[in-house]
Amino acid sequence: MSKKELGLALLLIVIGGITAALNPLFLSGVNLLNMANLIGLFGVFSIGQGLIIITGGIDLSVGSMFALLGVIFIDLLVNYELAWPLALLVVLVMGLVMGLLHGLLVTRLKLQPFVVTLCGLLIYRGIARYYTNDGTMGFGYAGNLDTLTWLAAGRSFGVPHPFIILMVVAVAMWVLLHRSVFGRYLYAVGRNEEAARHSGINTNAVIAGAYLIGGGLAGLSTVLLVFYTSSVSPSSFGNFYELYAIAAAVLGGCSLRGGEGSILGIVLGTVLLQILQNLVNILGIPSSLNFAVMGSVILLGVIADQQLGRRKQAKALNRSQAVAVPAE
Repeated sequence: MSKKELGLALLLIVIGGITAALNPLFLSGVNLLNMANLIGLFGVFSIGQGLIIITGGIDLSVGSMFALLGVIFIDLLVNYELAWPLALLVVLVMGLVMGLLHGLLVTRLKLQPFVVTLCGLLIYRGIARYYTNDGTMGFGYAGNLDTLTWLAAGRSFGVPHPFIILMVVAVAMWVLLHRSVFGRYLYAVGRNEEAARHSGINTNAVIAGAYLIGGGLAGLSTVLLVFYTSSVSPSSFGNFYELYAIAAAVLGGCSLRGGEGSILGIVLGTVLLQILQNLVNILGIPSSLNFAVMGSVILLGVIADQQLGRRKQAKALNRSQAVAVPAE
């Protein structure tokens, strides 16, 4: 565990202790299980966002992807009566395709990730609203969904399945990021794309791969979120969820400059974000201020990241000056 992750874990303990002191119900079984469920729901796509941020990119289209994939998923199950394994596969593949499309636009056409995914945010949301004629879609009386409902929203040994899925995804992505060549390439591209390219790394493939994984995890999250809400309103479903993902990644130590971050940090950032949301509710702060809290969290995270970056640069400069031998 790095110093960043250790500090974040200590911060979690402190804020959790304060919240429990303000309201003992924070530690109740019902509240903890509800938080575990939400951590699972938001953690999966936050990991995907974190991988993209590590490459120096960003994905602003996540929430709109949820809306479009959500209405298509429900439509396939309810109106087309497609078997749920096939509908699930379609949504996952569509998420992968969307992510790959973003990656190709960024790498092949050399477009800015901010512009590409901002356009995606608008396009996907618009298509979702047109697809449903701006109406809400739900499961209604659709049958044969008991197994899928249990898998996406049930519990095993009292633990919500979204949380278990997050743990499985986190372990897989930890191995990918911290124990594979691809993971080392992600960091290298994020730190200095030009240097990584000159060292023989196929930077385009690495960046496109990060967006591909992010899209796949967004597709998986869509299914979990749809069964959490039981319906999809394309005008509001997934609104601002990309901000939750960015905030969790930044809180977890991912630098918006790229080249820094860890899976454990992103998971801890997601947990911290949910504890803060819980604290807001416990203190009776109006829910309308949730976005203000989110914005403040992102701002503080960026400021802290900037200060740490400057300190690292100063230390590196001091070390280089210390080992420099003056010419005689």
